Amino acid sequence: PSLYTVKALLILDSLGQRLLAKVYNPGVSLGLEQCPLPHSPRGHQHPPVSPGEIACLEGLTIVYRSSIDLFFYVVGGCQENELMLLAVLTCLLDTLGHLLRKEVEKRLLLDNMEGTFLVVDEIVDRGVILESDPQQVIQRLSMR
Repeated sequence: PSLYTVKALLILDSLGQRLLAKVYNPGVSLGLEQCPLPHSPRGHQHPPVSPGEIACLEGLTIVYRSSIDLFFYVVGGCQENELMLLAVLTCLLDTLGHLLRKEVEKRLLLDNMEGTFLVVDEIVDRGVILESDPQQVIQRLSMR
């Protein structure tokens, strides 16, 4: 087992454009043209996403969720615990929801991109999960 659980974290808009992409493992190819992600607007559209969906593509485990006009993805290796990846995704969405004081949508996210990067950096550092409790992340951000 390794502490380097998260290989990448992505936020895409409804057109499939990357708003935020943190790739922690340089060997991971995340080009949408080469590997269409689940719910990718360039790929096949599925029904609305439930609290957390899991997919396995090209040896990667991907947990994903949508919020209004955004798609959030946390990518790990094929042997990673899906519940840990889902905890990272849930923490990210809950923290951003608290930070933005609303449901997370593209306009609000772009207006608060600096805060979004801080949230991501508080949750994952170089692929290591630092925190999965949104209240702890919010508390750390309020100290800055």
